[in-house]
Amino acid sequence: MTELVKMECIPCRGDSPQVIEAEVKEYLPQIPDWQLVSVDNERRLKRAYKFENFAGPLAFTNQVGGLAEEQDHHPQIILEWGKVTIWWWTHAIGGLHRNDFVMAARCDALYAKMMG
Repeated sequence: MTELVKMECIPCRGDSPQVIEAEVKEYLPQIPDWQLVSVDNERRLKRAYKFENFAGPLAFTNQVGGLAEEQDHHPQIILEWGKVTIWWWTHAIGGLHRNDFVMAARCDALYAKMMG
């Protein structure tokens, strides 16, 4: 388990700071299957999770949705047969906050538990 999984998400407002490069360099190795991407000049985290059917991705999507509701932090989720793609970023600040890395790590933990 990474250190990120243990961190608490904190309420984020429009004036909350985006992560700095030193934080990105610290956090990204803890979620090695995630990509750092730029969309419309906003940095985001992206990962595709693979499954061998449709029921698995659907169940995983529901678990991620429950986690998002608990933390009041919601990703973009694309559900397909055999795959779920998740994008994390903080809309209020137009980029990445530490919370996005925490939630990415928690998604990885959910997936690992599910795939057991």
